[in-house]
Amino acid sequence: MFTGIITDVGTVESVVAEGALKRVRISCAYPAKSIDIGASIATGGPCLTVVARGEAGGRTWYDVDVGAETLERTNAGAWEPGTRLNIERSLKIGDELGGHIVTGHIDGVAKIVSVAPFDGMSRFVLAAPAPLARFIAEKGSVALDGTSLTVNSVDGNEFSVLLIPHTLAVTTWGARKAGDGVNLEVDLMARYAARLAETK
Repeated sequence: MFTGIITDVGTVESVVAEGALKRVRISCAYPAKSIDIGASIATGGPCLTVVARGEAGGRTWYDVDVGAETLERTNAGAWEPGTRLNIERSLKIGDELGGHIVTGHIDGVAKIVSVAPFDGMSRFVLAAPAPLARFIAEKGSVALDGTSLTVNSVDGNEFSVLLIPHTLAVTTWGARKAGDGVNLEVDLMARYAARLAETK
């Protein structure tokens, strides 16, 4: 479990195809000794398992295996050396829950329709895949590229979010532009509420 509060921005160092998997190496600022093999790190949104870790050039690195399901549902297939990714360590009991409950289980890829900067902030309009639009509600929560955000408005399968200067500065969002695809995780409560309604 995660909160959607980004704690570092990692950089893809290498991508190696291994059959249906891709092994991805990410460098970050986390102390290497604090990352356990088998730990979960939300990397660009998806919850991925650390399979190796170490240090090089004064930076920590960790390796994750990205499976076929993740490659199909997310934008991870487009990751390449130099790609910057929002990252977050998994929750510990007693941690502050500053965003909302995020699982790291990506539902699909939303496309940025427009970006409107103003007063140091930016309003993003995104288009959700049609089957996921019903889970997105005004003033509800979504996780986009691992970032917990509040939905400002909804119009059909399009919705908007507002990013403040701090978020733009400490995440990958400051470099996002119209046409980019971002990993979308709908709110957990919305998902289960819809499923319960379907089974009545």
